[in-house]
Amino acid sequence: MTIHLESQSDLEEAVHALIKRDPRLKPVFEIAGMPALRRREPGFAGLAHIVCGQQLSTASAAAIWGRLSAAFDPFDHDAVRRARTDRLGRLGLSAAKIKTLKHLAREIGAQRLNLDVLAEEDADAAHHTLIALPGIGPWTADVYLLFCLGHGDAWPAGDLAVQEAIKVGLGLQARPTEKQMAPLAEPWRPLRGAAAHLWWSYYRAVKKREGVLAGSG
Repeated sequence: MTIHLESQSDLEEAVHALIKRDPRLKPVFEIAGMPALRRREPGFAGLAHIVCGQQLSTASAAAIWGRLSAAFDPFDHDAVRRARTDRLGRLGLSAAKIKTLKHLAREIGAQRLNLDVLAEEDADAAHHTLIALPGIGPWTADVYLLFCLGHGDAWPAGDLAVQEAIKVGLGLQARPTEKQMAPLAEPWRPLRGAAAHLWWSYYRAVKKREGVLAGSG
């Protein structure tokens, strides 16, 4: 059964369960404190929002998303599917992102893709469904599963802040690669999403700055 992080109490319960299961997380928790649950809008709009922010500064991403959401009311797959490419370009989207959003809109419109169903799927299966879509990379897929769907086991293996936090918190010689992050997180299944929240909090506490959601797409 898939565990969902729908509320702050869900996250707190999951974090306590993780600490009980893996004693290495106790000192991490003592420094990090209880993380706050982070949620974003689900559905097409949520995924489009993440796509818009790929490889951009927070300010640039927010400006583009502001223009997009103001231009289409409601902002949904149908509106994007019908929108002219040049209009989307004038709002600040790159050709690659327009292609990605148009493809997503067509797949959802044709009922070949159901984003809501992913919330109930195994995290790895849902991840693979998303990365099979053009323009959706591992980081985008994991952020969508974790923050938009509240998937309790989504694991952002490519996130640099989580990698760095694990290096420091587990006393590793080097920052783990995306590939190495999978076996490292095995002990935290099916609560890897809660573990990610804890590692982000730890990163902020250790680095004394906001952990940047950084990824390559």
